[in-house]
Amino acid sequence: MSGEVSRFPFFHEAPAPEGAEGWESMYPYYLLPREETRAWEDSILWFADTMHWSRGVHPFDSIGAEAVYLGAGQNSTRIFVLPTSLGLDVRVQNGYVYIAGIPVTDPAEIARRAALFQERAGFYYANWDELYAKWKTKVTEAVAGMKTISFPPLGELDPIEVVTEARGRSTSWDIIANYHRLIDEFFLVWQYHFEFLNLGYGGYIVFFQFCKQAFPQITEQEVARLVAGVDVLAFRPDDELRKLAQMAADLDLVGVLSGTGPAADKFSALAGSENGQVWLKAYQAAQNPWFNYFAEYGFTHDQDTWNSNPEIPLQGIVRYAARIQAGEDIARPVERLSRERDEIVAEYRNLLSPEEQAQFDELLGLARKVFPFIEEHNIYVEHWTHTVFWEKVWELGDFLVSVGFAAERDDVFYLNRFELDEALADIVQSWAIGVEIRGRKKWADIIARRRPIVAALQAHSAPPAYGIPPEEVTDPFAVMNYGVTTDRIKEWLGASSGSSSTLTGIPGGPGVVEGQVRVLRTERDLALLQPGEILVAAITAPSWAAAFSVATGVVTDIGGMMSHAAIVCREYGIPAVVGTGFATANLKTGQRVRVDGNAGTVTVLEDVR
Repeated sequence: MSGEVSRFPFFHEAPAPEGAEGWESMYPYYLLPREETRAWEDSILWFADTMHWSRGVHPFDSIGAEAVYLGAGQNSTRIFVLPTSLGLDVRVQNGYVYIAGIPVTDPAEIARRAALFQERAGFYYANWDELYAKWKTKVTEAVAGMKTISFPPLGELDPIEVVTEARGRSTSWDIIANYHRLIDEFFLVWQYHFEFLNLGYGGYIVFFQFCKQAFPQITEQEVARLVAGVDVLAFRPDDELRKLAQMAADLDLVGVLSGTGPAADKFSALAGSENGQVWLKAYQAAQNPWFNYFAEYGFTHDQDTWNSNPEIPLQGIVRYAARIQAGEDIARPVERLSRERDEIVAEYRNLLSPEEQAQFDELLGLARKVFPFIEEHNIYVEHWTHTVFWEKVWELGDFLVSVGFAAERDDVFYLNRFELDEALADIVQSWAIGVEIRGRKKWADIIARRRPIVAALQAHSAPPAYGIPPEEVTDPFAVMNYGVTTDRIKEWLGASSGSSSTLTGIPGGPGVVEGQVRVLRTERDLALLQPGEILVAAITAPSWAAAFSVATGVVTDIGGMMSHAAIVCREYGIPAVVGTGFATANLKTGQRVRVDGNAGTVTVLEDVR
């Protein structure tokens, strides 16, 4: 790679942030950069997965890094045998999750794997609809099973039924067994998660490559629009907000919903009128399952769902209702996008020979077939599964408090999953024997020491990458979801948090728009977004869709053509540039910029006044 800078810093060259010394003790050893694996770690590129973990992770929350990349790796490497890519290796560095694609470069090995992939992936492509229906059943059953897990308090004695039913075992063992069930179900669902995902990306990439070869002048944005305009389950929560906004306007309730005060007071006021009761009934009908929806990505325990924090959906409902009252049509432009998509398809198809048209039709059909899963899996796994999982871990935190092990219910998150297993064994064994918990002070001291360490880690942002870039990025997950391409890495190496007036990224949503920037650091900043502003964030979650109703453009640090941010922006017809790497560092709230979603550029027009 040419240029003055040919690599990023190595892990061992990055000191701990002040106050976070000793952070390594919080995580399982195999998630950490280590002396014995340094040669390997220094030889490849690691990029920050701030799409899913936007902040330094608590010890327990690192379980996600394990489960996610176990599922990704086994499906890519061992089950479907991707020809040019193995799994994604994972490390935690200064509290942030980093991943590295493992390429296959030997032509003979690629050919061998390609034959295996064709057989295995071909079976799924040929039976996609039937297998996808089975997938939904598997995940739904796993979530239902997770809901049955409980951690009841330990009383003085076991229930009399243990004797009268001759069970021969104490109910206290259920604490251990249920904890193991919870962990196992979480890992299982993440294996299901990747059963279809890379196949979905693969189907899209094959179509993308065909288009780039057949139409050398076609842009990435135009290829994406050939597939866009498809209605999927992922948009249902936002559709529920739109319906509730329309009902609020029809029932003359917008004033109550948009007033000051907490959501609980607004719900109480609504319950006092006939129209309000009608609206509340509709709201409650939408809650399960559609409001089991995280405001971010649901990968850490400290994120709100729409159900746990009703201020979030109410904010979206009020925004939509205000637009309705202003005479605007708030419906998603699905028909327009579908019509434009079909026109573009016809234009390009007419440029091909009959034989090429047949291949084009086949590949386009596959890309459209696999597209829904790329978005819908997020509802089943990241939202519905994670909602139940974190609820159960919080219940486990309550259990730790009830037995006198922990002082606060969130103490549970300062132990990693193996340490928590040890602590539960201590608790159950001590209770069974009739003695005090033997490690109470040990763990209390560890938790007290870790609280400021986690805070120090989260006070610092994650560098985009570590290590040595490959000659070419081949992992479909890295390319399509994260936007980590060969060109993007070159730009990262040549960029900094300096004052460049132009940022480049990946075209996420078509169109060009100018407006003032609003930099959002977390989902809690969404209320600050004003109509007409350009939303700038490290990444946007699917649940931010209501915010897109007031934003005129979107810019993100991370994300690829098939990231949720890009898909949502295309479906909503919003100009977007994703995967810029440094937007949140370079841009400031109040600046005026031009977002060119066709070219993938963001240009500063005016600085903050």
